[in-house]
Amino acid sequence: MISITVCYATPNKQLEIPLTVEESCTVALAIKRSNLCAQFPDIKLAHSTVGIFGQCVKLDSNLQDGDRVEIYRPLTIDPKEARRLRAEKK
Repeated sequence: MISITVCYATPNKQLEIPLTVEESCTVALAIKRSNLCAQFPDIKLAHSTVGIFGQCVKLDSNLQDGDRVEIYRPLTIDPKEARRLRAEKK
């Protein structure tokens, strides 16, 4: 068995769910076991980008002890546009 953490954040709430899973566990299985999709129905796992410690991975990637699985939300604004808007405010 290995210990991992599954993480998801919205602008108002951040969750880190520690799990103990078997060594053959994949990213998709860990997310399903965390029950995050039930708590956040807007997560569409098949269309979501996921990663381990900030590095994008596929849902069928195997996990290692200590991994932090992250589910990423899509950008709401282009980073260049956000930077331009912040600069205009100054």
